[in-house]
Amino acid sequence: MLTLASKLKRDDGLRGSRTSAPASDSTRRVSVRDRLLVKEVAELEANLPCTCKVHFPDPNKLHCFQLTVTPDEGYYQGGKFQFETEVPDAYNMVPPKVKCLTRIWHPNITETGDICLSLLREHSIDGTGWAPTRTLKDVVWGLNSLFTEDFRNKVEDYIKRYAR
Repeated sequence: MLTLASKLKRDDGLRGSRTSAPASDSTRRVSVRDRLLVKEVAELEANLPCTCKVHFPDPNKLHCFQLTVTPDEGYYQGGKFQFETEVPDAYNMVPPKVKCLTRIWHPNITETGDICLSLLREHSIDGTGWAPTRTLKDVVWGLNSLFTEDFRNKVEDYIKRYAR
């Protein structure tokens, strides 16, 4: 994380020096997505739920990271669930792509790891889908909420109401 942030600062310093040297790989323009991710990752790490851990396999690629959720309550207590997140180039106009790597039975996770979570939908009829105002923090908290006691109560209420 610090590596990309220091690269952004270095690039800003180079831009201000008005040199006419051709841009090399180390002074390439940084995408809007990467600039957003530097800020969002710092916010995410400061506000991470106690049941979640974020791991960046390559600190220079903030757009690819893994999330581990270890619920401390409910049916999934004691479990360890891995998610892989990839942030597309068009972020924040489109949501990140998230896949569950842990095989699990969950009403919102398919056998192939696809996740049904409203804020991960690009287009939503009810207006609860992805919006440019959402952040990675919202995604992590949303994934964490899939394993909380409150979520279980909502599923049980739904089953009681519609399983007649």
